[in-house]
Amino acid sequence: MRKYVPEVGRYIINGGVATSVHYFVLIANLELLHFQSAGVANFVAALFGISTSYFGSRYYVFKNTAESIISQASKFGILYGFIAILHGLVLFVWVDWYAFSYNSGFLIATVLQVSLSYFGNKFLVFKK
Repeated sequence: MRKYVPEVGRYIINGGVATSVHYFVLIANLELLHFQSAGVANFVAALFGISTSYFGSRYYVFKNTAESIISQASKFGILYGFIAILHGLVLFVWVDWYAFSYNSGFLIATVLQVSLSYFGNKFLVFKK
């Protein structure tokens, strides 16, 4: 278990960097580029954040470049698409069906997202 501590640490750092990129691109889109839609601005920013996460995972977290970028990026995209759908479903059920707080639902969905992302990337996308 101890051998995974540095990798998990790199995963957390990579997630923080990717989230920061997402957020700062969102600010730039709204404040500097004057996007009219926050949704569109966030979608574009998310692409930058996800790309940062992918390259950070490939070269920094899991350090696996043996497989082609196209192959890994395809698996990464499918994994993140699945996780995004699952995140939305958790919030839908938690808030819309059961009328629980969206804050707690978001926290539950995010913990699930982070866990699935780490294990999905480790064992499916960047497996050695």
